[in-house]
Amino acid sequence: MGNLAYKVRQNEQYQPNQAPKTRPVTTKKSKFTLGEKLLGLIFAVAIVFASIVIISNQVSVYKTNIEIQQMESTINDQTKLNSDLYVQVQELSKYERLWEKARELGLVLNENNVKVVQGN
Repeated sequence: MGNLAYKVRQNEQYQPNQAPKTRPVTTKKSKFTLGEKLLGLIFAVAIVFASIVIISNQVSVYKTNIEIQQMESTINDQTKLNSDLYVQVQELSKYERLWEKARELGLVLNENNVKVVQGN
């Protein structure tokens, strides 16, 4: 067997018409074509744009929620103030207090001058 391999080598060396073996020059091709790269770039830009839009919408929703909470707080404070003022009006408009103030100012109740009005 050893001689057979040697003979094949000798046959290769004695072929003068054969050009020396050189590697063909190959250009390094990328895995993606120009169109695929362009589509990838467009897709990446669309994702970035969509992300920015979503984030800006979330920020505006957050700001609106803060404004709503502040408005609700203001409404609660005003409602509390209104109820306190209503209680104060009820206390100040009691019959006994009004009669006392009328006496202090010198008013006298005359039963003959009082007219009763009845509503239907």
